[in-house]
Amino acid sequence: MSDITDLASAIARHAPLSGMMQTSVPRLTLIRAEQPSEPLPAVYEASLCLIAQGSKRVSLEEHSILYDPARYLLVSVDLPLVGHVLEASPDAPYLCCKIDLDQAALADLVAERHDEIPQGELPVLAVYPADSDLVDAACRLVKLLDRPESIATLAPLIEREILYRLLTGPHGALLRKMSSSDSHLSQVSRAIAAIRKGFHTRLRIDDIASAAGMSPSSLHAHFKAITRMTPLDYQKQLRLQEARRLMMTAGASAGAAGFAVGYDSPSQFSREYRRLFGAPPRQDIARHSAAPDRAMAL
Repeated sequence: MSDITDLASAIARHAPLSGMMQTSVPRLTLIRAEQPSEPLPAVYEASLCLIAQGSKRVSLEEHSILYDPARYLLVSVDLPLVGHVLEASPDAPYLCCKIDLDQAALADLVAERHDEIPQGELPVLAVYPADSDLVDAACRLVKLLDRPESIATLAPLIEREILYRLLTGPHGALLRKMSSSDSHLSQVSRAIAAIRKGFHTRLRIDDIASAAGMSPSSLHAHFKAITRMTPLDYQKQLRLQEARRLMMTAGASAGAAGFAVGYDSPSQFSREYRRLFGAPPRQDIARHSAAPDRAMAL
């Protein structure tokens, strides 16, 4: 059985450079950093994050948690978090694999098992003690990158095993709730998907509520309970993060990036950008261009 050392070796082999690497295995991302990062906002998709080496802190408003090789992170809905790599160096880089949760596969597995859907609210962001079976399955998923011809056949089987391990673990109740189409968690997930799809356009709460299958008042209440922010604040974070990406990766100017994500006022864009990222757009991009590791979000 593979252990956390094997997982670290596999990630390091397939992510030789700092940054995030999308892989040929569906829903699998590898992350490497060779120095600690400053706290950085980013939207984390519903996913399982396993650190094989190093440590990281993530925060949702005032709620902050630490995870490392002894504790893995489970995010049950796309959340705007602030991430901060704490331990990383060239000799012992931060190494992490992120496995996005396949909601359709999860729902099928819950239906096959006839699991009862729990009532009440559950934490949507939490860490859990490392599980050797889960680490072994994740390691086998990463190692499929050594055998590309096996990915199409074996990746879905290993991914299903990972979902099974999660369902039978201490967070099974949360995963079952995710699979229920009429739970508040699922409804807010649909609202988030609608906001993300049209984040650059004017937010119409009635339309978002309709997509979620909720009344506008219910949407506001449950959206804030789960994400700790309003739908409008959530959209604002998406806009600013996309503008930042356009400036960093596409070389867009601050004015062009702000306009592309829906801002009509350059001064408002600069003001809100500084509030989120701690510096005006030009200064923020300059400092992160000089230190790429510091800009890594996950």
